[in-house]
Amino acid sequence: MREPSPLSANVTPFASVARRLAVTRPPQSAVAPQDHDDTLRAPQSEPATERPLLYVARAPDMALVAYLKSRGWDLVTARTPYEATKQLKPDLACAGVVDLTGFGQRELGSLETSLRLQQVGWIVLTDENRLADPGVRRLIRHYCFDYVQLPVAHATLDYLVNHALGMVALCDLDAPPAATATPDDDEMVGTCDAMQQLFRTIRKVANTDATVFISGESGTGKELTALAIHERSARRKAPFVPINCGAIPHHLLQSELFGYERGAFTGANQRKVGRVESADGGTLFLDEIGDLPLESQASLLRFLQEGKIERLGGHEQIQVDVRIISATHVDLETAMREGRFRQDLYHRLCVLRVDEPPLRARGKDIEILAHHILRKFKMDSARRIRGFTPCAIEAMYNYNWPGNVRELINRVRRAIVMAESKLISAEDLDLAQFAGSETLTLAQAREAAERRAIEAALLRHRHRLAEAAAELGISRVTLYRLMGSHGLRDEKTTFDADAEAHE
Repeated sequence: MREPSPLSANVTPFASVARRLAVTRPPQSAVAPQDHDDTLRAPQSEPATERPLLYVARAPDMALVAYLKSRGWDLVTARTPYEATKQLKPDLACAGVVDLTGFGQRELGSLETSLRLQQVGWIVLTDENRLADPGVRRLIRHYCFDYVQLPVAHATLDYLVNHALGMVALCDLDAPPAATATPDDDEMVGTCDAMQQLFRTIRKVANTDATVFISGESGTGKELTALAIHERSARRKAPFVPINCGAIPHHLLQSELFGYERGAFTGANQRKVGRVESADGGTLFLDEIGDLPLESQASLLRFLQEGKIERLGGHEQIQVDVRIISATHVDLETAMREGRFRQDLYHRLCVLRVDEPPLRARGKDIEILAHHILRKFKMDSARRIRGFTPCAIEAMYNYNWPGNVRELINRVRRAIVMAESKLISAEDLDLAQFAGSETLTLAQAREAAERRAIEAALLRHRHRLAEAAAELGISRVTLYRLMGSHGLRDEKTTFDADAEAHE
């Protein structure tokens, strides 16, 4: 049974931010070395705090290890990529040094797994021969802050890893505050007033055993809300059984809900326990309850009134203790007026109502969720994606999100794979048309308008300069000059202009 994920998923604790800031504070007297002389003396003042550093090498340079420890680095060595991964803490910013000279070509794939870890700022040690390898160059280009060729001054390396640690911590701090992540997928993220109200409502309804109806648009996370209610209730150690009423054919829904006895119909070779009975003692989540056919509505209503079910083809009344949580994106009041949903069943299901806010009404949560999804799925791409461009953030705020959080997840995951740079743009999200137009100076606006007018006149007159110039009210020479300044000349235009000039 899964442990409940914390609902107080509002912002990353300030303590963890302070910790990252603390570990990246450089020594007060750290300065960039001016040359590669190993005799460069270290400043006398000791660093105020230890800083984590992972050194990966087949044959570690013990003199380098001793020097870096004297500079205040909390240094850990690893001789294999597997060892390196085990030494890392997921939430702690760390500097890293990897000596590629001791690793063979076949080991680069294993090393790449370690180099992709975003909490580490890597510095590569290599030599001229290894640097000629395209695979090595790719690793350095995609995953590392810098590289140096051996031999290297110890003071130089101290300066570089200090800088890498500071930069990787800044990359973490660039992301907006987000909810505390858990290893499971059933985490809820939000800081806006609507989500805070939802969290408070979940805590209240979890303490009762009454039926709950969750209303909201498709993709808003209604099943996550139902699961959160279950995991905070007294039934949390019993099963949580979801069923999508709209995904099961109507003629099978009765048997799925209530089960059947052997021989109840052709193909029923053995008894089957239904979803309602399998949730005994726990919670049954009926998603898309608005798609439930009238026949099944009557059976469900009878169960809610009596607390007993009867398997298809059977005559035994089976007592079942289960809490019902239902959800739909359908307007049930309209469905009741049109006779598609029973009014008495609605009142049985909707003792407590929870309204799920749409993504477009969640303000800053859009950006928070986008960064949360990026951190969760960033390993889908070999490229080290670090965040979103300002135009991408603006486009996400301007877009209406008809598919809500589900659509946001899909767009961000696709952008992680398809992005060509380390920042996801509005184009990568396929939201370029929702990014704000670029601010233009008056001169730029005039230039753009002039170019459009010339292009339109040339098209209308099939690049006959005399006719186009007459329409624009300028001389042919002026038009020819303006075409050059706007990059509109081609071989045909030049030839035609020269021919007209000699007429």
